Amino acid sequence: MAGNSQRRGAVRKEGSKKGSTKGTGGQRRRGLAGKGPTPKAEDRVYHVAHKKKVAAERREKTRQQQAAAAARRSRVQVSEGAELIFGRNPVAEAVRAGAPIHKVFLAGGLSDNRVELVVRTATALGAPIIEVSKTDLDRASDGAVHQGVAIEVPAYEYADFDELLEKALARGPERPPLFVMLDSITDPHNLGAVLRAGGAFGVDGVIIGSRRAASVNATVWKVSAGAVARVPVAKVTNLSRTIQQCQDAGLFAVGLDGNADVSVRNFKLATEPLLLVTGAEGDGLSRLVRDTCDQIASIPISAAVESLNASVATGIALYEVAQLRAE
Repeated sequence: MAGNSQRRGAVRKEGSKKGSTKGTGGQRRRGLAGKGPTPKAEDRVYHVAHKKKVAAERREKTRQQQAAAAARRSRVQVSEGAELIFGRNPVAEAVRAGAPIHKVFLAGGLSDNRVELVVRTATALGAPIIEVSKTDLDRASDGAVHQGVAIEVPAYEYADFDELLEKALARGPERPPLFVMLDSITDPHNLGAVLRAGGAFGVDGVIIGSRRAASVNATVWKVSAGAVARVPVAKVTNLSRTIQQCQDAGLFAVGLDGNADVSVRNFKLATEPLLLVTGAEGDGLSRLVRDTCDQIASIPISAAVESLNASVATGIALYEVAQLRAE
């Protein structure tokens, strides 16, 4: 065969470019092709950051195991379905209001009259009084202030709104019904503060939604200073429908909002059977709830402040209603 057609010799690789390539950029790009983004340093097993991450995870796991073991050894053991109330004032108020006591956990002696009241009541009811350490209460309260005393009570039992409404209407015109509804209030501190204000101004009940709403827990007990035992809380599935139910029963629904022409200082509906509706700070009332209300009222505030905390706004409105009803 003529020539050297059967001799391969130096054959250029497929995809290669004839001639010299300036710099190394193209070679580096081809070398990295298909390898994806560079992993984070902590995800590279050979990197020191990965070793630190693994060590931190190991320490956290050990801490959790130690905390779980300490909780099992703790003398503060809460029955299933029950909850703890911490602090001298919340505990004493709950006892005065007749909250059922399952157990009393005491760290230290009978330091004041409130603790003595709790111990006397628990003794009369036959509830055990268990001496525990401050560390046990610290752990059980998740670091909250407990002042050396806690009581175990059954899980909160929500009121039936139909019964609350019927009872309030049965009083007659000499004392018009007064309810508070919270629209999407998710902070238990706000719920507790509203209950405390409600107890101070004779509210017949507080209404919350079953979704996107704070529930009654140990924080609510503490912030309310025991008012949760005196002011019933009803949980409903549909706030707008409950507003309509109140309207059908003769109540006027007044929503609190910063953008309203009517001020709570002199709104005429204060002396009527009333449902005050408070929305979340910032978001305010939801559209459907706002549209269902009979009237929207505002609280005059300084221009230096954009809005009021939900519980503060509710407390101010309840005070104004009480003043107008007293005239």
